[in-house]
Amino acid sequence: MHISKDAHKMINSNRGFTLIEILIASAISLIVLASIMLAIDSAQKSSTGIERKITAQQDARLALEIMEMEIRMASYNPTFASGIWQTTTCSGAAANQNYRGIQEATANSLTVEMDINDAAGTGSGDGILGDPNETIRYNYVITSGNQYITRETNCGGGQPFLGDSIVGGRPRTVRVINNDLNNLPIFRYYDGTGTEILPANLPASIPNIRSVEITLAVETEEIDPGTGQGRRMVYSTLVIARNHAI
Repeated sequence: MHISKDAHKMINSNRGFTLIEILIASAISLIVLASIMLAIDSAQKSSTGIERKITAQQDARLALEIMEMEIRMASYNPTFASGIWQTTTCSGAAANQNYRGIQEATANSLTVEMDINDAAGTGSGDGILGDPNETIRYNYVITSGNQYITRETNCGGGQPFLGDSIVGGRPRTVRVINNDLNNLPIFRYYDGTGTEILPANLPASIPNIRSVEITLAVETEEIDPGTGQGRRMVYSTLVIARNHAI
């Protein structure tokens, strides 16, 4: 039986894909799929990194706001009681009452005292210290693998405030890295003219303190997938110790 040329063309046009064509199409599909998956993974990592950065920023800013609020109240003594100020260990009256509500002032630690509570709960003071949050100590802890700030109330032992210790087993959003930045001080002190009170002049010049500069340099604990390092941020504020001058 004779098959015309047109029939041959029709038969050839209806044939299936060859093995090579199928392999090429499969390879192209795999490449496209891999590209899509890579883009999705990159977007997820970027989103996670942004979330962690926002969390770290919120923690650092909140810590700075709390420190600012409490340091501003240093030396608050509404009843003008004498001999009210205590040692940094809460073991009795401080030897130097002229230091008033700033009993410790170094580059990395600060102890402030304030008479903010009384039995009636009005916050008008009762002329003595010992109520909750009337003695507060901030301390920058630097040990092997640990860089964080503790907050201690009424000499009850420092608790992690910004960052945490490795052995704590709790999530750490940031490390406080002032020590990595040429020992950048957490606290700097200034007198009424705005002149810095140098560490060598402390604690003798504590009565002259009129403002405290707080600087928090932090690094996110989670590594940024884009750089392979934690994201670094620096926050700073100047607190007027208004009660300390009264």
